[in-house]
Amino acid sequence: MENTLLEANATLPQYDRDGLQSRIVHLGFGAFHRAHQAVYADILAAEHGSDWGYCEVNLIGGEQQIADLKAQDNLYTVAEMSADAWTSRVVGVVKKALHAQVDGLETVLAAMCDPQVAIVSLTITEKGYCHSPATGQLMLDHPFIVADLQNPHQPTSAPGVVVEALARRKAAGLPAFSVMSCDNMPENGHVMRNVTGAYARAVDGELADWIESHVTFPSTMVDRIVPAVTPDTLDKIERLTGVRDPAAVACEPFRQWVIEDNFVAGRPAWEKAGAELVSDVIPFEEMKLRMLNGSHSFLAYLGYLAGYQHINDCMEDKNYRRAAHALMLNEQAPTLKVKGVDLGRYADLLIARYSNPALRHRTWQIAMDGSQKLPQRMLDSVRWHLVHQKPFPLLALGVAGWMRYVGGVDEQGNAIDVSDPQLAVIQATVKGSAEGESRVRALLGLEAIFGKELPREAVFVDAVMKAYLTLLQKGAKATVEQYVSQR
Repeated sequence: MENTLLEANATLPQYDRDGLQSRIVHLGFGAFHRAHQAVYADILAAEHGSDWGYCEVNLIGGEQQIADLKAQDNLYTVAEMSADAWTSRVVGVVKKALHAQVDGLETVLAAMCDPQVAIVSLTITEKGYCHSPATGQLMLDHPFIVADLQNPHQPTSAPGVVVEALARRKAAGLPAFSVMSCDNMPENGHVMRNVTGAYARAVDGELADWIESHVTFPSTMVDRIVPAVTPDTLDKIERLTGVRDPAAVACEPFRQWVIEDNFVAGRPAWEKAGAELVSDVIPFEEMKLRMLNGSHSFLAYLGYLAGYQHINDCMEDKNYRRAAHALMLNEQAPTLKVKGVDLGRYADLLIARYSNPALRHRTWQIAMDGSQKLPQRMLDSVRWHLVHQKPFPLLALGVAGWMRYVGGVDEQGNAIDVSDPQLAVIQATVKGSAEGESRVRALLGLEAIFGKELPREAVFVDAVMKAYLTLLQKGAKATVEQYVSQR
């Protein structure tokens, strides 16, 4: 189907694609990257003559995504879904697409060692960093890291691949690139710097020193709701554009990107496409992780338990709507350091975005990988409230909702397909504890999630226990109603 996308009923790349340079290697060609960072690059190429193109790489999984992209001359479609209309564009900034297990790791590393590469960016989800979410440090006992340290020239993990590419650039006398995380984690650049530095130190101390001196790890805050692509999504996009595109992705119209301006080898003029370049991303990251992602997780667990399949279904329940808004403003906003942002307006905008009936963002999808998400989305805020002796009933209810969800059985007695990198540990914990108070105490004992101190805080334990027992007794809908009526 080569080039048929250039005949699609969509905004098409009118710029000279041959003039693009593969100056960014991106690890993790998933739906979010396609709908977010690549769109910014496409706008820059189309409207400002930018020559910054992408080499897209998947390291583990996603073979079909790369194959689909190659089959259509590295073009794909992004559809924006609003309540009244869908609009689409064909993105043309991908110059090359590679899969480490199909094209070979050497091909990937050669692409990363191309002299023109200035940035290696990542969307590999939290679990791809092989770190402990509770501490932000590299897990040296992670199976991928153990394997890579035994064979560092043939790595499979993202930290291993980045360090090997930097080692080869150093050996060849090439300049370093910047490493930019675009994943939903607090201080994502710091996390990437931590895991890269610790891994490099375990391989070669001199290399670790060189990386510390020559590589920057800018943090970013990314925001766009991108539901998982379904066959129905692809059918709708085909009806919209007239072309079948297996690599297509759909998303909401809203997009935001805040980037720490700290690059060693240059960067695109992202600000011309609407990004914000700042000296400190952390306050923006915390705002988004706690207000948006924290309320999303709250709705995902408690919504799924109540039988709501999508976030917009939750929004049609006035109690869930009120609970999400109250969580944002009363329990998350006070913990933030961001300046110059109207947090009330931000909360209202989030509720409006969640209510978009076209998105159909599945609660099950958002509920994935909770062990990686809870620390930054809810538990950091809980710690703030404990220090300031403020109540946090909705955060406690969110944590209890996660505990009920990972119990693996919904309120109708149906099995829940829990997806989490810590699944085996969680399942063993659930299986080894009786339902009720002992279940809560057992799950609180998962140090990789809750750390050491939080489970010793009686105020926190009591609040979660109360919420959990109420969920058991009354169910999610009635519990959410009770909690919002008490405010």
